Amino acid sequence: MTINKTQNEKKVVLSLEGRLDTTTAPDLEKEILNLGDVEELSIDCAKLDYISSAGLRVFLTAHKTFSKKSGMTVVNVSDAIMDIFEVTGFKEILTIQ
Repeated sequence: MTINKTQNEKKVVLSLEGRLDTTTAPDLEKEILNLGDVEELSIDCAKLDYISSAGLRVFLTAHKTFSKKSGMTVVNVSDAIMDIFEVTGFKEILTIQ
């Protein structure tokens, strides 16, 4: 998986490409933990092919962290990833645009 980071003052966009699974989830988790004083997070899933339970856990942790700040949004979600969010109930938890 590739993670591209774009920062504009206190807002960061992480664009994910490839598969978010048990092998790559720690990379995303580390990237999010290193955001420091960032207030708002957007995760762009336009090129995300797959997300496993390990990836969902990272999304949930990030959501909890950023709900105490300015928030987290998930954007450009494909039908396949949206299906996973719907089945797992994440569609009701995450802010998806």
